[in-house]
Amino acid sequence: MKILVCISHVPDTTSKINFTDNDSKFDTNGVQFVINPNDEFGLTRAMWFKEKQGASVDVINVGGTDTEPTLRKALAIGADAAIRINTEAKDGYQVAKELAKVAKDGSYDLVIAGRESIDYNGAMVPGMLATLLDANFVTNCIKLEIEGTKATASREIDGGKETVTTSLPLVVGGQKGLVNESDLRIPNMRGIMMARKKPLTVLEPTTTINETTSVKFEKPEPKGNVKLVDADNLDELVSLLHNEAKVI
Repeated sequence: MKILVCISHVPDTTSKINFTDNDSKFDTNGVQFVINPNDEFGLTRAMWFKEKQGASVDVINVGGTDTEPTLRKALAIGADAAIRINTEAKDGYQVAKELAKVAKDGSYDLVIAGRESIDYNGAMVPGMLATLLDANFVTNCIKLEIEGTKATASREIDGGKETVTTSLPLVVGGQKGLVNESDLRIPNMRGIMMARKKPLTVLEPTTTINETTSVKFEKPEPKGNVKLVDADNLDELVSLLHNEAKVI
């Protein structure tokens, strides 16, 4: 089984976010980048298939040279090879098209992507990728088993979860639950040394045309002051909710 894991290069959630060029461009200065958490759950599951079922695992990213340390980390975790599409990821459809070209050419059986990235939270790429590949698709995936060409997956739905069966080729939009957080892997020294010898292939993009353009970024409004009300003073609480918050 050939597995392709899509890796997004995203800011660590503890990083301070700023914008430049009249709030039209993300400022990367001083920002620590990591593997997108949803992608890391998928990569860890792919490692299980590699170790238990002998699958081969490649990782792929759409981005510039600055994303290569993130790909190298994925190699250090255990991926066999990495692919970087040499263009900035600006649009979900653009990214999906680039990923689909590689997935088709590589004849991958299973493509695992995160349900969404934690920077833009678009949740678009896995679904578009499945459509472009004419492959089966399961998103919000919290459990995945593969037996031959048959896949059994569980996904979150409103009010519960749903278990489905389907067949390969398959695109999965993974998330927390696909593996436990305790199962996530930290590269050890041996993995880091081996990653230096593993292939990282750079491919040029099929197109530089984007369907959308970011016009402006805005930070959330600062939270207002908090008023504390004594637990025994319900009259004041009701008054504040009615006259100031205007929610009752």
